[in-house]
Amino acid sequence: MRIFHIQGERFTELQTLPERLPEQGFLWVGYGRREFETQVAAVQAALQAWTGGQLVDLHVSDLLNNQLPSHYDYTSWYDLLVFRRLAAAPGSEQLFLDESHGTLASAQRALKAIDTSPVGFAVFDRVLLSVHPTDCLVRDYFADRLGKLAQGAADFRGSARLPTSPAELVLRMVNHMVDSYLELRRLLSRHLNTLQQALLAPHSRFTEWTVLMDSRNALHWLEDTCEDQRSAVQEWIDALDDLPPSANAQQQRERELLRVRSRDVLEHVERVLTHVRRLESSAESAVQMHFSALGHRTNSIMRTLTVLTAIFLPLNLITGIFGMNFDALPLIHSARGFWIAFGLMALVGLGLGAFFWRKRYLGTQR
Repeated sequence: MRIFHIQGERFTELQTLPERLPEQGFLWVGYGRREFETQVAAVQAALQAWTGGQLVDLHVSDLLNNQLPSHYDYTSWYDLLVFRRLAAAPGSEQLFLDESHGTLASAQRALKAIDTSPVGFAVFDRVLLSVHPTDCLVRDYFADRLGKLAQGAADFRGSARLPTSPAELVLRMVNHMVDSYLELRRLLSRHLNTLQQALLAPHSRFTEWTVLMDSRNALHWLEDTCEDQRSAVQEWIDALDDLPPSANAQQQRERELLRVRSRDVLEHVERVLTHVRRLESSAESAVQMHFSALGHRTNSIMRTLTVLTAIFLPLNLITGIFGMNFDALPLIHSARGFWIAFGLMALVGLGLGAFFWRKRYLGTQR
């Protein structure tokens, strides 16, 4: 558990849960999922003292559920956002950092190495409760980043100030989780290209159909995850749009900034979804091209066999005629009969071969 007080340009980490909310700013309480499960009662008591309300039991279950898809829900005193991250799974960093093209197995592992564990946010007016997977680095990353901002360090993403509300901090973290996938997409595309090159190699026999099916299923799963993310962010934006206009100009301006940042997050999610669909379409196209190439190769083989059959059919006819058991067959008693028949068959065979060659039924040209 880590507790932070954010006020203006001050970012302070607290050691324990305070008995009451500070007069200014807001609190950010970040838990690991297992730690949150063991301290739910203490968290509920603290929220009751700070905000006058607690988390609904159903929402507590959502925050503890490691399989829950991305979604948004709300009550009259807080909003709940569950967002599945897209990041490299623990222990798989070397797989993504490897600059070699790898093998089919490495391409399959790359697709499976994207972790989509959910991160939950309960957003109160002046309190943010975030529940992260045990191995999630988002909390510590933002704690370090906001600490540097408070010390006056420039932010490489363009944010030169601390967040002014829990909702703004949530949007920053969600945007970071989406961008984590955008940073992996080039490497993921390269590993998928390895699979496609093996599938379309002209002089090899592709047998790794299990790897291909697993990869396609992983892409379908990624697409479903991204669609859930988009729906959750869109519902968040709709909830912001449904808020009544505020008489306070400063509060109204903050709401407009939240809408702008929310739309930016939605645009990033759309980019991820578009890229995943492009990968999926590319994989499907590679499979179709593979079967088209097999069909073309089969047609070429059948055409060659048909031409050879057409060449040898008249030769078989000639040999069949001269093989009939009649005593009065022409050339049958001549010493030159064999050579005449052989020459005739050679002439017919060469003539037909030349004819089919000119028609491009033989050879590699089409």
